[in-house]
Amino acid sequence: MNNDKFDFDEIVDRRHSHAVKWDKCTSDEIIPMWVADMDFKAAPCIIDVLRKRLEHEVFGYANVPEEFYDSIINWFDRRHNWRIDRNWIEYTTGVVPAISAVLRAITTPGGNVVVLTPVYNCFFTCIKSNECTPLEVPLTYNSDYSYSIDFDALDKALACDNTSTLLFCNPHNPVGRMWTKEELLKVNELCLKNGVTVVSDEIHCEMMMPGHQYTPFASISQEAQDNCITCGSPSKSFNIAGLQAAFITSNNPDIKAKINQALIDNQVCSINPFGLEAFMAAYNHGENWILQLNEYIAGNFSLMRDMMNKELPNFHITPMEGSYLAWVDVTPTGMSSAQVTQKILDDSKVLVNDGAMYGKAGEGFIRINLATPRSIVEEATQRIIKAMKL
Repeated sequence: MNNDKFDFDEIVDRRHSHAVKWDKCTSDEIIPMWVADMDFKAAPCIIDVLRKRLEHEVFGYANVPEEFYDSIINWFDRRHNWRIDRNWIEYTTGVVPAISAVLRAITTPGGNVVVLTPVYNCFFTCIKSNECTPLEVPLTYNSDYSYSIDFDALDKALACDNTSTLLFCNPHNPVGRMWTKEELLKVNELCLKNGVTVVSDEIHCEMMMPGHQYTPFASISQEAQDNCITCGSPSKSFNIAGLQAAFITSNNPDIKAKINQALIDNQVCSINPFGLEAFMAAYNHGENWILQLNEYIAGNFSLMRDMMNKELPNFHITPMEGSYLAWVDVTPTGMSSAQVTQKILDDSKVLVNDGAMYGKAGEGFIRINLATPRSIVEEATQRIIKAMKL
C-alpha cells in the first residue's frame, strides 16, 4: 500500500456533464446533496487503468478473467477476514440488478420479503417487481438518536406465513449503522429458526467511520454463510457506480445456479470493459485511497453535525457509523419530511432526500449526502441553517 496523499478538497464541476446528481437540478444555484454519488475524482489507480484501456480503442464485449475473482477474494480476506471461494461468485452489472435477480431466483410470486426500515428505497422496487410483498419491520429509534434492531418484531415478521427472505442492508442505508457481529448472529439465529434466507446488500461496506468495523454477514459463522447470499461492489465506495460492475456470492450450488439463470433472464449477466478494469483496480490497489476518503467523510460529518447542533438544536442527527449519508430527524419542526425537504430546496437551494421514500419509519427525517468537498458541505449546511431558522 503506497503513501500517496489524495486531495478531496478539489472541486470538480460536474454540471452539464450528464451527471444524474447535478443535472437533474432545475437550476445551477442548487447544491445537490441527494443521490448516493460522490463528487470526488476516482482513485488514481482506477483512472490509470481506464486510460490504458481507452488507448486500446476497441470496446467490444468483455470476458471476465480470473483476476476479477482474485481481486474480490484477496480484498475481503485481507480487509475483512472473510475467505470467499472462487466458485461462490457470480458477476453482474450492479447491486440493484443483483438483488432483483436473487429475489427472482429464491422467492415465489405472492411471497413476503422482510425489510428493516427505514431502508434503501430500491429494496421496495426490487421486491415489488418480483411480485412479492415487503414486510416492514421498523428499526428501534433510541433516545441518543441511534438505531437498533427490534428482534421481537423481526422474529414475528419472519414467522409470518409465506415469508422466505430477509432483504438486509449491511451497513444500513440510510441510518448509517455498521451492524456488530453480535447483532448479525442474532439476526441469523432468527432467520434459521424461521427458515428464512438472508440476502445482504453490502455495497457501502468500505465506508467505515473511525471506531467502527464492517463485518460481512456471511463471515460470522458457517451457518450464516450457508444461509446468506451477499451482493456487493466497489462502486459506491470508489465512486464508479456509472461503470456498472458488481458481484454476488452464495456457497449453495443449487441456489447459485438459479441466480445465474435469473441474471440471464434479467439480461444483467455481463460487465462492460471499463467497469471490469475499474473494479479490479479498486480492489487490487485502492486501499490507501479508501482509508483517506473515510477520514475525510468523517470530518465532513463532524463539521455538519457541529454546525447544526449549534444553530438548529431541534434537528437531531443520527450517529454515522458507516456510509457517507447523514440521517437527520426533523420531526421537532412540526413539518413532514416532504415539507422540510421542499422548504430547504425552495429557501436554500439545497436538494436533500425526503426520508419517507425509505419506508414508513423514514417519515420525519431527511438524508444528506456528505461525499463532496468540505467547502460545499459547509456552504450547504449554512444555507440549510438559514432556511430553517426563518
